[in-house]
Amino acid sequence: MTDPVVPTTSGAVRGQVTADGVALFRGVPYAAAPEGDLRFAEPVPAPPWEEVRDARRPGPTAPQRRHDVPGLDLTPLAGTGWRPGPEYLTVDVWTPQPGAAALPVLVFLHGGTFLGGTGSAAVYDGTAFARAGAVLVTVQYRLGVDGFLPLDGGATNLGLRDQLAALRWVRENIAGFGGDPANITLFGAASGAVSVACLLGSPLSPGLFRRAIVQSGHPDMVRDGVQARRLARVVADELKVEPTAEAFRKVSTEQLLDAQDAVLRPGGAPDLRDALGFDRGYGLSPFLPVIGDDVLPHHPAKAIKAGAGRDVDLIAGSCSEEMRLYLVPTGALEAVTDDQAIASLAVSHPDPAGVLHAYGLGADAPAGEVLVAALTDLVFRDGVRNLADNHTGRTFRYEFEWGSPLLGGALGACHGLELPFVFNALAAAPGGLLGENPPQELATELNAAWHRFATTGSPGWPEYAGEDTVFHTY
Repeated sequence: MTDPVVPTTSGAVRGQVTADGVALFRGVPYAAAPEGDLRFAEPVPAPPWEEVRDARRPGPTAPQRRHDVPGLDLTPLAGTGWRPGPEYLTVDVWTPQPGAAALPVLVFLHGGTFLGGTGSAAVYDGTAFARAGAVLVTVQYRLGVDGFLPLDGGATNLGLRDQLAALRWVRENIAGFGGDPANITLFGAASGAVSVACLLGSPLSPGLFRRAIVQSGHPDMVRDGVQARRLARVVADELKVEPTAEAFRKVSTEQLLDAQDAVLRPGGAPDLRDALGFDRGYGLSPFLPVIGDDVLPHHPAKAIKAGAGRDVDLIAGSCSEEMRLYLVPTGALEAVTDDQAIASLAVSHPDPAGVLHAYGLGADAPAGEVLVAALTDLVFRDGVRNLADNHTGRTFRYEFEWGSPLLGGALGACHGLELPFVFNALAAAPGGLLGENPPQELATELNAAWHRFATTGSPGWPEYAGEDTVFHTY
C-alpha cells in the first residue's frame, strides 16, 4: 500500500502503513522549535514547509537525562532518552484510515515526573486503538527547566502551554487523519495525568477536549509562586546567572541539564514546602505546574470543585501499590527503619510521625510497608479520590490491582503498571514491569474500556458515586 500523505496547516506530511495496516505519522510539528528567542517563550505555530515532509521516523525528543530505576528496564515506558534536535514540539499519529469520517480521537500526554519521557516510547503504540477504530495522538512537550521553571521575562507553565498548543493543532488538523475534532479525549499518566487534571481546571482549555482520563495523577500536585521562584533562584545560582529568560537563553541545553541534575541530587533542591508544610511533589520532582498565571490563575483543584470541566466526562484512577516502584528496587522497602521512615516523610509532610503511626508504624507492619501504604495514598490515591469527588460532571473511577510477579512479587500493582494494558501493548514491554505471561485478557479489556469511553462517554462500568462504585481491575 502506498505511504499516505495528509495535509496539515503547515504543510503535507507523509506517513507509513505499518504491518498491522495502520497509518503512522511520526514527528509532525505542532509548534515551532523552541530555540533562540522562542526559548522560554509561548509556543507559536510551526512555520510552513513546501515539500511533503517525511513523517516516517521518530523525531527529536525534549532535552532530558535518563534516571533509571535500579534493577528494572523502564525503557518501554520512558523511551531511550534524549534524541537531540530543535524541532521536538511534535505529535505522533496513528489512524486506521486517513480521510475517514469522524473517528474518536485520543490524545496522550506521557509521564516522567516532568523531567523525562517521550510520547514515542514503545508502549505508547496506538495500533490497538487504531485497529478498534480510533485515532491516537501522542505529544512531546517541554520538560524540566525548559518547561516548568518560571523565569522573569519568560512565559510560565510552558509544558502546559505546549500541550494546549498541541490540542489546538489536533482540533485544526485531525480531520485529515480521519478524526473527529469535536470528539477528543485527553488522557495521560503520572505527570501527564497531573497535566490533564491541571488543564481540566484551566480557563484556556474549554472546547479543546470533550473527555479526560487521569491515570495516577491529580490537580493537587502544583506549586505556588513562592516555591517556584525559590527553585528558579537555586537553578540560576548553579548556572551563575540571574533567574531571567534573557540570561537562560544564553546558556546551552547541556548546561541547563547539568544544573537540573545538580538540583535533583540529595540536598540540591531548596525547601519546596508550602505555607502548610507540604512539598506537593513529595520529593519525586522539584518541577511542577505553577499557580498564578493565565493557564492556572487559580488552584486547579479548587477550580474543578467550583465547576471547571463540568462539561468534560472524566475517568480518574490509580494503581493500588503505586510507591512500590520507588521503594522496592532500591532495597529501601526492606531496609528502612521506623526513624528513617519518619525522616523521609518529614521533608514533604508537616506531621510525618502522626501519619505513619496512623498507618501502623510501630505495630507489627514493617516500616517499609507502612511507608509504601502511606505514600501511595498521600501522593496518588487521596488526590485521585478528591478529584473524582469534586468533579461536577460525569465521573468514573478505577483502581488497578493486578500485581507484577517481578522481584518475587514485591513490585505489586506499582506505578506505571497499567500502561501496557491500557495501550494493549504487552509485546512492546518484554520483561519491563510485567514479568512473564501478563494477562492478555486484562489488556484487551482495559484498552476496550478506554476506547468505549472515547467513543460513547462511558467505559462500561457505573458512574462514580462513592467507594462502592470504584471499578477494580485484577
